[in-house]
Order: sequence, then C-alpha cells, then structure tokens
Amino acid sequence: MKRLLLFPFLLVFFSFISCDEEKDSNLSSVAVPVTQSIADFRASVKVQEPKSIKESGKIYAWKDFIFINDKNEGVHIIDNTDPFNPQNIRFLKIPRNMDIAIKNDKLYTDNGMDLVVFDISNIDKIAEIGRVQDIFPNYYTTAPAGVNYVDFDNFDPSQEVIVGYVIETRKIEYAETRGEPFFESAADGGGNSGTGGSMARFSLNGDYLYVADETSLSAFDISIPENPNRISNEYVGWEVETIFNYEDHLYLGSSTGMYIYDIENPGSPQKVSFLEHVRGCDPVVVKDNYAYVTIRGGNACGQNINQLDVVDVSDKANPMVVNSYEMTNPYGLGVKDNWLFVCDGNAGLKIFDIEDTPNLKFIDQFNNINTYDVIPLEDRLLMVGDNILHQYSYKGNEINLISSFALN
Repeated sequence: MKRLLLFPFLLVFFSFISCDEEKDSNLSSVAVPVTQSIADFRASVKVQEPKSIKESGKIYAWKDFIFINDKNEGVHIIDNTDPFNPQNIRFLKIPRNMDIAIKNDKLYTDNGMDLVVFDISNIDKIAEIGRVQDIFPNYYTTAPAGVNYVDFDNFDPSQEVIVGYVIETRKIEYAETRGEPFFESAADGGGNSGTGGSMARFSLNGDYLYVADETSLSAFDISIPENPNRISNEYVGWEVETIFNYEDHLYLGSSTGMYIYDIENPGSPQKVSFLEHVRGCDPVVVKDNYAYVTIRGGNACGQNINQLDVVDVSDKANPMVVNSYEMTNPYGLGVKDNWLFVCDGNAGLKIFDIEDTPNLKFIDQFNNINTYDVIPLEDRLLMVGDNILHQYSYKGNEINLISSFALN
C-alpha cells in the first residue's frame, strides 16, 4: 500500500465528512520526493561563483563579510568592506543547509544530516576540511505549500536524501492515507568568532559549538576544528527553533515556549527551566535580566497571536512574562545598548527603547520593507528580508539607512 501521508489539518477536515464523501473526494495535489543518493548528496557541496538568491534565510556577520543563508540551497558570501557598496563574491553550495557559525577562520554548517567544517582563512580558496556524518536527524525537506499529500512509497531514507518535490494531481482514496507521521524540518563565544541573528540554531562559546535541532540540543568540542566531537546530546522537546547564548546560559526558543540551559560546565548543558507560552514560532534575545521573545502565529505556527513578550529572567529557575506588546507578524529581533530591534515581517522594522524595561518605549518604525532577521553590530545594523540586505548606521539617537543590496 502506498504511503500517502495526510497533513494534520486535513485529518481534522475529513473527520467531519462521511465515508462516502471520502471515497468520492476531488483530485488532490500530491508531492512526490525527488531524491539523491547520500554519496552524491555529500559530493555536491561546492564553492561557486556568485548567483541570485532563491529565498533569503538567516544572516551571519564575520570580519568584513556577511553570510546569508539561501534556504536549503547554501550560503551567499557578501564582501562588506564598503557597507555603502557590498559585493556578492561567492556562493557556497550546501544542499539542505539552514545555519552557520564561524570561529578562528573555520566555518561550521549543516549539510542535511552532517556537520561540515570549512577553512575560510583565504576566502578565495575555501576548502572543506572536516565532516561528521549522520549527526543530525534526517528530517524530510519541507513539502511545497498547497499540497495535500506526500507520497513516500519509493523513498528509502537509509540510501537517499530528499532534495525537492514534483507535484502530481491524483484522486486519493481515504484508505490510502494511513501511514507513518510526516515530519518537516524546518547563534558569540570568544576568539575570532562571528555574530549570528536571533533565528540561529548554531551558537559558539569558547571551544564549544551548540546546535539546536528540531528536538534536541547538542554540544560539540571544536578545539580540533577539523574533527568536531559531539560530547553531549539531550532531548529538549518538539519544534525547537532557535538558540541564543548569554552569560553562561543558553536560551532556546520553541513553538511552545522558552527553555533555559546552564552552560557553566560548557560540555554538559543542564536544563534550568521552561517557560510555556501559547503555541507560536519563537526566537529570543537577552540583555541583563530580561529576555525578549517574539511569538508569531499563522500557518504552521499554530494560532493567530502575534506579540512581543518581555520576560524577567533574573531568577533563571523561575522566568516570568512581565509585559507583552502586540505585533503584526514578528520574526527575528536584536538588542544593542538601550535599543531593541524587532523584525515585524511585512510591517517593517520596529525600534524600542528598553531603558525602562519591562515598560518599552516605541521609538521608530521603518515601513515598506519586509523583515526577517537582524544583527546589531557595534557600528551598524544588518537586516535581511525579502532577499534584500539592508544596513543602517547609528548616529546619536538616530538610525539611518546606509544601503539596500538586492540579492537577486
């Protein structure tokens, strides 16, 4: 019997109709996996000439370079020596890539189920120097929007990797939808490290790299860069999305709440507490005794609440929400001095004064841009959204646009 898997919301729908109606269902969109052998998948990692981006994702800053994830495709490398005129100089093709972290001229990244290390000491001669195989769960690549079913009948996860889908139209009988659940897959710490945004799953602390995958937290010893050693792996919970490192603690955002882990012993993170919130996508940043958490609703995020929560984390064992602010469609956020920057999706970039936290003061809003994630550096602000890299300068109490660089 074919393993045609029904999405959860359709299961709810079909529970309200009769069996006769199920048998007479209309034609449906079915996603059929396009696969590649695991050997060919690993061999497909390459350094290429610059190219247009398909869908901008996470952002990372290191020295005079900006790295922008092209979701599931790889990483675009931008030379930002002149912030007024950034240059797209390389594309690092890494299929099924979602995140990076950099320390001492070594770039750590995910290539599907593997952790890969690149030497980027010479940006013109990037080389793969290490790979830890089968270290991450082999989540299936997210199916295209609008499909009703995914057909895994001819997919062998022990031999293949899903690299895409083709869409077919079929009449689906209800009995065919029985099967296994369908899972979708959806970061600074000393030394010569870079800086990631709030949407990151990778975070550095000294000689340790922390990676939050869909359900667990891993700690890698990277004292020998070409041979990362995973020394701990702990189950956290479902739908872990982001990780933020602040003062010997890791703050993990998930679809159901915020986890706090103590890394005083960096090789063995210890869970301190969990703050539950309404279901929603959830990045977090921290400054002093407060964490700032955006909760996004809609689509896969589970509900329609969109807000910014202010959480008192002075007692790590007992974090408490002390204030909330309504948002439109929030994604990443960042904090610098007394400024909090919130990427509120198509509502633009919002800026708050946090001097009197938990009472935030709205300062300004940059409209007519679509925002995803932001990195507040020492002398400028980096923001990415809708395949555009925006850069802003700090001048006194003003935030001014330096440049907007289209990646496509």
